[in-house]
Amino acid sequence: QVQLVESGGGEVQAGASLTLSCTGAGPTFRGYAMGWFRQAPGKERDIVAGITWSRFSIYYTDSVKGRFTISRDNAKNTIYLQMNSLQPEDTARYYCAAKYGDVPSGQYTYWGQGTQVTVSS
Repeated sequence: QVQLVESGGGEVQAGASLTLSCTGAGPTFRGYAMGWFRQAPGKERDIVAGITWSRFSIYYTDSVKGRFTISRDNAKNTIYLQMNSLQPEDTARYYCAAKYGDVPSGQYTYWGQGTQVTVSS
């Protein structure tokens, strides 16, 4: 069964950086897209970034382009989200996700428990 565990969240001041990590446990993640979603209280869970197994196809939501970078280390079954220039509107619980397929956006199937990111002004 696919299991995903996130780490790296925390509380920071506006302008700071954080890097989130997500490690998948399972036989292999070959062929899986993986990504990051976020959900603030009272809001829908929305995709932040996604990346395919090949690392050749990457998606970012408009609000994080130029500030966040998703990357992947297949040998470690791990994805990362480097978040720079964090702003209060980035405050949310961030979830790691995975799905079998080669499209980095859209619906995902498997989910981690989430890690909280709080940005204060």
